[in-house]
Amino acid sequence: MGRKRQPSQLVLAFPECAEGETRGGPGRVEPPVAAPADERPATAERLMERVVEAQNVKEALKRVQGNRGAPGVDGMTVQRLERYLKHQWTTVRQQLLTGTYRPQPVKRVEIPKPGGEVRVLGIPTVLDRFVQQAILQVLQPEWDATFSEHSFGFRPKRSTHQAVAQAQAYLGEGYGWVVDIDLEQFFDRVNHDLLMGRVANRVTDKRVLKLLRAFLNAGMMLGGVVIPRGQGTPQGGPLAPLLANLLLDDLDRELERRGHRFVRYADDCNIYVRSERAGQRVMASVTRFLERKLKLKVNAEKSAVAKPHQRKFLGFSFTREATPRRKLARQTVERFKREVRQRVRASRGRSLEQIVRGLRDYLRGWRAYYGFSQTPSELEDLDQWIRRRLRNVAWRHWKRGPQRYAGLCQHGVPPDWAATTASSPRGPWHLSHSPALTRAFPNTYFAQLGLLSLAAPNRA
Repeated sequence: MGRKRQPSQLVLAFPECAEGETRGGPGRVEPPVAAPADERPATAERLMERVVEAQNVKEALKRVQGNRGAPGVDGMTVQRLERYLKHQWTTVRQQLLTGTYRPQPVKRVEIPKPGGEVRVLGIPTVLDRFVQQAILQVLQPEWDATFSEHSFGFRPKRSTHQAVAQAQAYLGEGYGWVVDIDLEQFFDRVNHDLLMGRVANRVTDKRVLKLLRAFLNAGMMLGGVVIPRGQGTPQGGPLAPLLANLLLDDLDRELERRGHRFVRYADDCNIYVRSERAGQRVMASVTRFLERKLKLKVNAEKSAVAKPHQRKFLGFSFTREATPRRKLARQTVERFKREVRQRVRASRGRSLEQIVRGLRDYLRGWRAYYGFSQTPSELEDLDQWIRRRLRNVAWRHWKRGPQRYAGLCQHGVPPDWAATTASSPRGPWHLSHSPALTRAFPNTYFAQLGLLSLAAPNRA
């Protein structure tokens, strides 16, 4: 039986550049020196030739395969893309070079959000994602060097943790009020003409401009009907974050011009000021700027001027101390508990070991991100809550008094404790915190099952 080929072993025979085309690919192009805020370098006319270079498209294919993702409206899967390109790449390449490539409509997908809301994603076809990724790899190194240092979202070598740490630094400098601005349905409200005007300031290759406009105008498939899009850049494609940063770079430059301390992660922007009164002034003026200059709408219900400990930023909040520490936002804790309950509930009928195994990947990923918190007591409380939830499951596995008594005794609980607990009229959740169940299922028991600790990362 042959070995499964990994993406890094791809040997697609993409044709090399035709004579006169730019060579080198994104891996061999030196990034430009950051331009001043008032300079926006235009990309060379032959940008599309760089997009279709063999090395660039090979890298784009690996990225799309690595990201996986669902099929678009044509049903093509990521697994079929390589075979398709082996036979059709010459045609696709020619369409890109001649400006005749036409993107297909995006597939509408709704993702539930906390509070009953949904986030609408527009999933491009796999082929369109591949083309977008190839364009991204050429544009991003040049554009990113000119973006504001206050922008952290979807940028190379920048992260949510850096954004949260920068916000924390502003609080430590005495900027104890936050202007928390929430843009209402940002990705659905992006004005195409405004956005393309900013793209045209940086790109002079008309084929690329035409293709980017076509991606914006591709429409969304809903119930077999294509709904035209006069505005918005659908979330779900590789180019969406870069285009969003390009448009919101205007906001960054305006805030810099005013001398504000701020942090922006995609469409999530927090501005830090010294007083509530100053915050109200900033909120009003920035709202006017966003709505008049960028044609965006501020969500008044979700935006606020408040103390930082009353708000959340990228899942975190801050303590009220003179030197604030990072802590988990209330909504983060609620969302975590809701997810664990659902996963445990879905594992009914399974042993504790199987349930713990099913939780492992989720807890590991959660810990990797939220372990950035500086309040260990919160993580310890969650560890305790998880163990109590598992003891609750164990108690439910023993359905009747005699079985519960025998189970407790088998786990080393003295007979009198076992008898009192097994005959208790209290419910499972109350008894899950009882001395008998804590004795039967100590912390070490769950550690041996492989339960990861959020407060004390398991190196195994």
